[in-house]
Amino acid sequence: MNPMKLLELKNLWSAFTRRHPKFPQFISAVQQAGISEGTVIEVQITTPDGRTFTSNLKVQQEDIEAVKSLQNYQ
Repeated sequence: MNPMKLLELKNLWSAFTRRHPKFPQFISAVQQAGISEGTVIEVQITTPDGRTFTSNLKVQQEDIEAVKSLQNYQ
């Protein structure tokens, strides 16, 4: 992976966490609790005009392995 792209991603993440400081705490709590196969992750988006979009997924073993592989690139 391009080192300049990694630096750019790091800077983008830092700016994001400054704007949304509770989000990393949320991710950390989830990580500490652990996500196992069968966990349901739900995301809800509400637009400024009040429309709501919701989706969920049930975590599979392959998802866990993919996330672990991505973590090795940190």
